[in-house]
Amino acid sequence: MMTQKSFWLTKEAGEAQREWFVVDATGQTLGRLASKIAMVLRGKHKATYTPNVDMGDFVIVLNAGAVRLTGTKPDKKLYQHHTLYPGGLKTKLAKDVLATDPERAIYEAVWGMMPKGPLGRRIIKKMKIYKGGEHEHTAQKPRTLEIKH
Repeated sequence: MMTQKSFWLTKEAGEAQREWFVVDATGQTLGRLASKIAMVLRGKHKATYTPNVDMGDFVIVLNAGAVRLTGTKPDKKLYQHHTLYPGGLKTKLAKDVLATDPERAIYEAVWGMMPKGPLGRRIIKKMKIYKGGEHEHTAQKPRTLEIKH
């Protein structure tokens, strides 16, 4: 009788094959872009996905400044951080963050979709975000990752 075995990747095996993908964020909606990037970083697009192992691929995001928000989000969405001093809560509108630091907007959107803890912190480091259209990872021969609007 033939039995079928389930595949389970272990941390010790080191069997994860990593690829590099490049994504152009021009005209993309922030949330849809972030969900696709999170899926590739996590490795969920692979048939050998294992939830407790970092087996995802690297993602290079270009033209981060050209990402867009829909509806009234540019005027109402807030980005906050605390300086750890009393009364140190700093708040910025999304349109200001996209104008000054669009990398932060994409980073925070993807980080919200990652597991919190050591695994998530290791996975998020595989994302490289650039404001312009140039990157320094040509030696890795990244493939284009198509994201539909």
